[in-house]
Amino acid sequence: MTTNSAKTDKTVAFLVAKEGIERVELTEPWQAVTDAGARAVLLSPEDGEVQTFDHLDKAETRRVDQTVSAASVDDFDALVLPGGVANPDALRTDADAVAFVRDFVASGKPVAAICHAPWTLVEADVLQGRTVTSWPSLQTDLRNAGAEWVDEQVVQDGNLITSRNPDDLPAFNSALLEALTHGAASQTASTT
Repeated sequence: MTTNSAKTDKTVAFLVAKEGIERVELTEPWQAVTDAGARAVLLSPEDGEVQTFDHLDKAETRRVDQTVSAASVDDFDALVLPGGVANPDALRTDADAVAFVRDFVASGKPVAAICHAPWTLVEADVLQGRTVTSWPSLQTDLRNAGAEWVDEQVVQDGNLITSRNPDDLPAFNSALLEALTHGAASQTASTT
């Protein structure tokens, strides 16, 4: 739950692979941004449907709104990268997805990544000098990419918002909505 009650007319991109998406890491932020009045758009490297999972069990499917190759950073106010182990691992092998993430981070607009999703940030080469968190098994990868890894429920560093796992979704969603409403430029890392 967010402390911000203001409504927004922004558009938020959710970038996912064809499958392996942790369902709650897609659906709960999606619900939070739509409840705040934002329009959510599902991007993926391929048209059709994507398969979400509850850990290792198949959950619901969702229809892709637009392929990432046809998307423009200019059309969105924020980017959400849900986790799931297979999801970011697949995204990091797609050149269009990696370029979109790199360009989005460079734009200064909010980019929120949870759990295993920072793997895509590693591939986009946007973590040098940044403070982030993630699922614990990614910490070596993130450090090797030049980031400082910390074990906190949500970390904001400039326009990057990161969280560790589904238990952190309330704090993750709150940080996302705050950045979406008030801009990421005023955000600073939660640790020093």
